[in-house]
Amino acid sequence: MDSESAIAALAALAQGTRLDVFRLLIRNEPTGVAAGEIARQLDVPQNTMSAHLGILARAGIVRSERHSRSIIYHADLDGLRALTLFLVKDCCAGSPELYAPLLAELTPCC
Repeated sequence: MDSESAIAALAALAQGTRLDVFRLLIRNEPTGVAAGEIARQLDVPQNTMSAHLGILARAGIVRSERHSRSIIYHADLDGLRALTLFLVKDCCAGSPELYAPLLAELTPCC
C-alpha cells in the first residue's frame, strides 16, 4: 500500500457512520451484511448508506457482491491487512519487544 491509498482508507474511516459500518462488517465476517440491513441496524437512510458504502469501497476497505436482488457487503480483509501493515511495518526500529504488546492484543481476536 502506498501513502495515497492509506490516506484514502483512513479518511473513509474518519467519519462516524463509516467507522460504524466498517466495524459492523468486521463483526459479520465471513458472511457479510446486506446493504439494507446495514442501514437498518445503524438507523441510517438507505440512500445515505449507499453513499457511505461507496466511499468505503473506493477506499479499498469494503467490497460487495450481488446475491440475487441483494448486495452483500464485506470488510475487505486484504485491504485492512495492507493498511495495518502500512501503518506498523516500520514500527519500533525493529525492536520486537516494543511491538510485542500490539501483536499480543491482535492474536486472540483473529
